[in-house]
Amino acid sequence: MDESTERSTTADFGFQKIPKGEKQARVREVFDSVADRYDVMNDLMSAGLHRVWKRFALAHTGLRPGQRALDVACGSGDLGRGMARQVGANGLVVLTDINSAMLAHGRDKLLNSGVIGNVAFAQTDAEQLPFSANSFHCVTIGFGLRNVTDKAAALAAMYRVIKPGGRLLVLEFSQLRVKALQPLYDLYSFELLPRMGKLVANDADSYRYLAESIRMHPNQQVLNDMLEHAGFERCRYFNLAGGIVALHQGFKL
Repeated sequence: MDESTERSTTADFGFQKIPKGEKQARVREVFDSVADRYDVMNDLMSAGLHRVWKRFALAHTGLRPGQRALDVACGSGDLGRGMARQVGANGLVVLTDINSAMLAHGRDKLLNSGVIGNVAFAQTDAEQLPFSANSFHCVTIGFGLRNVTDKAAALAAMYRVIKPGGRLLVLEFSQLRVKALQPLYDLYSFELLPRMGKLVANDADSYRYLAESIRMHPNQQVLNDMLEHAGFERCRYFNLAGGIVALHQGFKL
């Protein structure tokens, strides 16, 4: 099998190459396993910084009261909850996830925190969003794009549903810019993180996949180029925590 054929028939699952058709189910298993401890592990493995990164993303939505937003791969719903406040009672935020356990966790978390009336939930694939074209003023995907099998298809689907003048925000783990810190970051990622996952969530393998999936994700410039290829304009990115995380922004003009 030549290299181009392999790329068309396989997908990355961490450092493994697996048939494309298997990735969605493998990712679902990961999040089924960690859903109940998802928020606790996020706080532990980022020392609470994920909350700062999400607030930074929310500061770039440009949303106003009465508008509509979509949060893809919503996880436990932090971005969706923030956008629900921004659009107010007359707006709407739709939260989607392909994983039923994560979607249920996010729905319960928002309802328990009093976010009702201006949110809706849908279990759906990021690559095939079942919404009309030009439906949303802002689309976000936080820490989910690296788990998507066909990232280009997902970006195209998100571009389609954004209104002209609207924007996409991709908050994702990225590539460390401070190379002197790489050995320490690798030690944390491949040794400490799986151990933490074993102790807290009784699942070392899922957090080993997390570390590997970050390393296989496109770097800042490559992802910026992917947004432009999908049709987005005025694309740029912001490095957070030295590039461990990046916020990508693109507009549909």
